[in-house]
Amino acid sequence: MRQRTDLDSSIQNGFSRRNVLAAGLSAALLAGCDRGSGKVLRASEFHPENYPTSQAILEMNRLIRAKSGGTLSIKLYAGGQLGAERDTLELATFGGLDINRVALAPLNSIEPLTIVPGLPFLFNSVGHMRAAMDGDPGRKMLESLRPHGLIGLCFYDSGARSIYNTNRPISTPDDLSGLKLRVQNSDLYVSMFEALGANPTPMPLGEVYQSLVQGVIDGAENNWPSYLEGRHYEVAKYFSLTRHVIAPEVLVMSKQSWDRLDRVEQDIVAQSARESVPFMRSKWDEKVRSAEAEIRASGVAVNEVADKAAFVERVKTVWDVNVVTTEQKQMVAQIREMGVDHA
Repeated sequence: MRQRTDLDSSIQNGFSRRNVLAAGLSAALLAGCDRGSGKVLRASEFHPENYPTSQAILEMNRLIRAKSGGTLSIKLYAGGQLGAERDTLELATFGGLDINRVALAPLNSIEPLTIVPGLPFLFNSVGHMRAAMDGDPGRKMLESLRPHGLIGLCFYDSGARSIYNTNRPISTPDDLSGLKLRVQNSDLYVSMFEALGANPTPMPLGEVYQSLVQGVIDGAENNWPSYLEGRHYEVAKYFSLTRHVIAPEVLVMSKQSWDRLDRVEQDIVAQSARESVPFMRSKWDEKVRSAEAEIRASGVAVNEVADKAAFVERVKTVWDVNVVTTEQKQMVAQIREMGVDHA
């Protein structure tokens, strides 16, 4: 049995004082959105409004308004206006927020199936990941969130993650030895890079640039757009295409909010969310192409890591620790089988 972590415990025991205050502030901020005709669903997004996931939520709003004749709509709070993802996720769980786009990592503590897409070297390509999330594995994962007070609506992309640093190209795991790499605040990511021989250092994304400049860290791992927009390429001049994780992000809705909608409205929300996915992917692919072109033109040393066998061998222990339930093992097997067509 997986041990309860902070988020799961908070669901069991109620809000902390900090989250009670946050909920009250958010309720006061959002209350004005419900005035006037129609129902307004309040959505939170950490990324700015021009980011592909934010644009997809706005597209979902357009679709919802059209399908409902204007009686249902979404008000988007982008740019982290309502707090970090872990905070807004908790608000959604308790019905203080209607819709929330989050990475999978904050969900790992409450639903083991959400760990699977973040496993290193699980997906052969972006196409493989998309096929799995559009198919039965993705459907099962979305359904698994319902007992936790969340309705899984759809998956959005967050790109293929690769390694960049200030010292040298990465071609084998041995090249990572001793490098201090920033990682997400996630047990999975920490264990992954420990297994690869690096010194993983969890820190907020906003602190990475200055930490690279000051030598606090030697590098980090992320996708093309984040590498560009965070200006990390100005300092970390070696970008190695490991593509070690190709994990999606998820759009969820509070079950309490979902239950307040009638069946027709629920169908409209669900269908509009699904229809927003191709729109998001188009925006994301365009953003990735643009970022990659700009980075390559800047003079950064980009190398393709063609032979990933040694990396895969090193992270087997990470899989052993994180893939423990029957459902997880079945999902991994199903996703791997789908990868034959995307090798």
